[in-house]
Amino acid sequence: MMLMQQLADYAIKEQTQKLAPEVVHHAKRAVIDWYAAMLPGSVVAPATLLELAFAEDLDRGGARLAQGRKATMRTAALINGAASHSVEFDDIYRDAGYHPGSPTISAAMAAAQGSNASGERFLRAVIVGYEISTRIGEAVMPSHYRFWHTTGTVGAFGAAAAAATALHLNHEQFMHAVATVGTMAAGLKQAFLSQAMSKPLHGGHAADAGVLAALAAAQGVTGALDIIEGKEGFGQAMSINPDWTKVVRGLGVDYHIQHMTFKAHGCCGHTFPSIDGVLHLVDTHTLKAEDIQKITLATYKAGLDIIDNAQPQGEYQAKFSLQYTVAHALLYGSVRLNAFTPERMSDPAIRSLMKKIVCVADPVLSEGYPNQRAAQVDIDLKDGSRLSYFQPYRKGDPELPLTDEELNAKFKELADPVLGQVRAERLLEQLWSLEKRPNAVFSF
Repeated sequence: MMLMQQLADYAIKEQTQKLAPEVVHHAKRAVIDWYAAMLPGSVVAPATLLELAFAEDLDRGGARLAQGRKATMRTAALINGAASHSVEFDDIYRDAGYHPGSPTISAAMAAAQGSNASGERFLRAVIVGYEISTRIGEAVMPSHYRFWHTTGTVGAFGAAAAAATALHLNHEQFMHAVATVGTMAAGLKQAFLSQAMSKPLHGGHAADAGVLAALAAAQGVTGALDIIEGKEGFGQAMSINPDWTKVVRGLGVDYHIQHMTFKAHGCCGHTFPSIDGVLHLVDTHTLKAEDIQKITLATYKAGLDIIDNAQPQGEYQAKFSLQYTVAHALLYGSVRLNAFTPERMSDPAIRSLMKKIVCVADPVLSEGYPNQRAAQVDIDLKDGSRLSYFQPYRKGDPELPLTDEELNAKFKELADPVLGQVRAERLLEQLWSLEKRPNAVFSF
């Protein structure tokens, strides 16, 4: 049986079978985390510019942008997808090196709102999109990540699966929706290397492509059903020796949505183990920047290839600079949105500390990627002593998860400045009761 048939078998069953309470709970956590990332992203570029670019598709339609403005399904998916991937606070499925929330929930929300689906159907759509796309991501990793950005590529499958579920497509239509989106999967990592706005657009494009493919399939548009594993398909074109057994392993039994990483820092997730390790040493020792001779950060090569940037230019590059984010964390105790203001970016204390940081690709930690994201932190002091700490996981990983209370605090921190405290609390309350709501349109 081809993979597409097995994926559709699962998805159709998931439309009606009783969901375990813990799966529903984790799906709501994913949606809350998505909103936490999307709201601050909705008031900055590229989302603000996309609203101008697609003005003819706004103030009409059944879907909604972050703060409730009406939009057509595809435009809502595009803009919300870009917004939720802009401030680098969106979730991660570690074993696939993938941010599923941006493309998957953006597509699910747009399709659910546009079709007046219930809150429960919306959650089912989110779950289906996460379960299918995270497994496709695992199958093609780590070789896929050499050139391709999983949030744009793998995310397209998550978006199509979610939108097809929200729109209540049948077995045949579901297969063609996911098949069609496979040929639209895109997103090059070259976009990471500049101040360009292309990277958040990967999440937006994937969400839009997913909704497009589902809407088209609903009207009879067909796709190549072997697009995933075919001899000239997604796997062959974008990875080396993909393991397709991972696509169906545990599907519908072991829910990946229960094993998400929710970010505790507002920057690239590859920086997290080093940041966490440095903060541990700061918390356990009386450590001042002026006492430091050298900081050595040993971590995994796949991440270091992206974040080893000793001279970042601008906010975007700084979020992908291990040197900048670690220096900021050591001096200010965190890496939140205020870490990337012009004042912080030009802080001479940060720039001075950055010069003391040495980054090393550790061969053992590199072998553990993508299943483990770890770092060894060694800080040599001017008095000749050394402080060392091994950070085996990141705060927010399944092994060190954010509690519901910590997730609520993250949401309020990021949502309050955009919505105001009262509106943010009202929205959060509605999100925690999603499965009971008649629809996925919120009043706040």
